[in-house]
Amino acid sequence: MEQANRVAVIGGGSWATALVKILCNNHDQVHWWMRSQSSIDHLQRFGHNPKYLQSVSFDTKQLVLSINLKEVLAAADVIVIATPAAFLQEAFEGIDASHFENKIVFSAVKGIIPAYNAIPARFIHKSFGVPYEKIGIISGPCHAEEVAMERLSYLTLACQYTEYAQLMADKLSCRYIKTTTSDDLFGTEFSAVLKNVYALAAGICHGLGYGDNFQAVLISNAIQEIEKFIDVIHPVHRDTKTSAYLGDLLVTAYSSFSRNRTFGFMIGKGYSVKSAQLEMNMVAEGYYATKSLWEINKKFQVDMPILQAVYHIIYEKISPAVEMKLLADQLA
Repeated sequence: MEQANRVAVIGGGSWATALVKILCNNHDQVHWWMRSQSSIDHLQRFGHNPKYLQSVSFDTKQLVLSINLKEVLAAADVIVIATPAAFLQEAFEGIDASHFENKIVFSAVKGIIPAYNAIPARFIHKSFGVPYEKIGIISGPCHAEEVAMERLSYLTLACQYTEYAQLMADKLSCRYIKTTTSDDLFGTEFSAVLKNVYALAAGICHGLGYGDNFQAVLISNAIQEIEKFIDVIHPVHRDTKTSAYLGDLLVTAYSSFSRNRTFGFMIGKGYSVKSAQLEMNMVAEGYYATKSLWEINKKFQVDMPILQAVYHIIYEKISPAVEMKLLADQLA
């Protein structure tokens, strides 16, 4: 396996900031692309991201910051993409396959690219010709806010070529990050997308006043939906009770740090979708994922009553109270 020491992170949000913080534990230098020059100027002067995870302090000598994406891609062997899925296509405008030649790419994007109804791995493969063996996923129960506080967190690195998964695991392992590896690229990525939809459902139920008992039933059914869907999409042997699947679902559905749960909670409380988005000022991946997964499932016809309920509420403007009452009667 070729040496792959130089690493770059693409994105300027909370998850990108958390990943740079982790990588700085094991690298003398991390290349970091951000969209905003003012954010870069602030980081270079004060040592922290002005918009996200402001409590995280960086040694700026370790950071090579740039708004020039082509320069950042050229400077690294391993590319970590951590932009919201909805803005991924826009971020890579003007980039072609030559910029990804001989690169290992890991996606930390837990969403679907809406214009393509495609998971990031497929988008990267189709758009830039990166072979699937060189594409990996960073997933697991790991909120950026807890990384900022250096609370013990767990990441799963999934790649069909397990040596690359281990390479990335070694880059991210540190005192407060434990890592495991997997070869289930597609199952892990679809699970990471689906759990955002179920976190929306959990938030909606909480906003409507449903209690912990119903939430437990909802999430028990959610992991079954995930398993049924990914078994149809990519039928391989997997254990969905592990942290990359069930663990990620639990933390996203229950945590106060979960923006998808928060978004759902606001919908349950009576906010319109637009007003909830404006008030949060952060991207809830589940909003875009719901529609894309609904479209994808038209082909596969997997029975997914929770996905259907969230789609009806978010996109068909069915009353959350009515839709969740119907869902409650279906679950067991």
